[in-house]
Amino acid sequence: MTDIHIRIDGCAGRITLNRPAALNALTWEMCRRIDAALIDWADAPQVRLLMIDAVGERAFCAGGDLTEMYRTGMAGDFDYGRRFWADEYRMNRRLFQFPKPVVSFLQGHVLGGGVGVGCHGSHRIVCDTSRIAMPECGVGLVPDVGGSYHLGQAPGRLGEYLGTTGARMDAADAIHAGFADYYIPLDDWPELTRALCAAGGPGLIDAAARPPPPSRLAQDQARIDDHFDGETLDDILRSLQAKPGEDTAAILDTLGRNAPLAMAATVQIVHRIRGPGATIERALDLESRFTFRSMEQGDFLEGIRAAIIDKDRRPAWAHRLGEVDPMQVARMLMPLGDGALTLEETT
Repeated sequence: MTDIHIRIDGCAGRITLNRPAALNALTWEMCRRIDAALIDWADAPQVRLLMIDAVGERAFCAGGDLTEMYRTGMAGDFDYGRRFWADEYRMNRRLFQFPKPVVSFLQGHVLGGGVGVGCHGSHRIVCDTSRIAMPECGVGLVPDVGGSYHLGQAPGRLGEYLGTTGARMDAADAIHAGFADYYIPLDDWPELTRALCAAGGPGLIDAAARPPPPSRLAQDQARIDDHFDGETLDDILRSLQAKPGEDTAAILDTLGRNAPLAMAATVQIVHRIRGPGATIERALDLESRFTFRSMEQGDFLEGIRAAIIDKDRRPAWAHRLGEVDPMQVARMLMPLGDGALTLEETT
């Protein structure tokens, strides 16, 4: 089996991520193969549902494989990353709009690019090991792969909180925030998988689902809404600083480690995506504006160096927290003109 196993099993089109040693991190080729399968199966009568899972207990998918983006970006080649992102975003949108039920089994870490594969479906299943997050601000990016759409639709101000802090959600939190739908114990997944391949009816998932445990995010909702209700990142910071305490200190410590420019832009993107008129296309377009510029004008390369290459966890961000010029945020989110994302293309 290669990095990804794509096949038809009974009445299910199946996609299995198979890089457990790399926590099933997505490569460019994996994105392209997923997109090709989505095109092939959209009108295939033998495929009644799509099923996405992954090998290994530690992670469904811990994000994208960013080492080649770093190497090419440091060499001054920004086109490689831009083409990777464009193909990935087209795949994310095609998955979001897939015309048949999409069932994803989200064990372990589901981070960044993993959200783009696992959280756009119609039947998103989590278990006790699930840990879902959008941690991109920690490497100088904004939450992307369509993740900003879910942040914008999350209750209250959870979108701003989850997007800027990269806080990890357990199964109950993910269901509360709108990143997952069903809580089913991990031990029940093999039998459910076999039944879905044989019968193809997503109603089997409803029958197998159990009530999730209490959600910490739901319990903290009022406090989070109070602090993250501001129009800008600076407003959020002032609210947190005005009410010192153990909880606010922990949040401020997290924000102090992430890239200030990325966090400021994340707040603006979530605001633009909030509400009933939001679309996945709008989310991907806004995300692509930032990621397109992130190597040349942002902190992405420094973030990858500190987190993945040198692993010193000491990024030298271009801005200090609370000192991001709003005009620079606006420039990062300006339309791209001729470089704009074209979602109608195939990868």
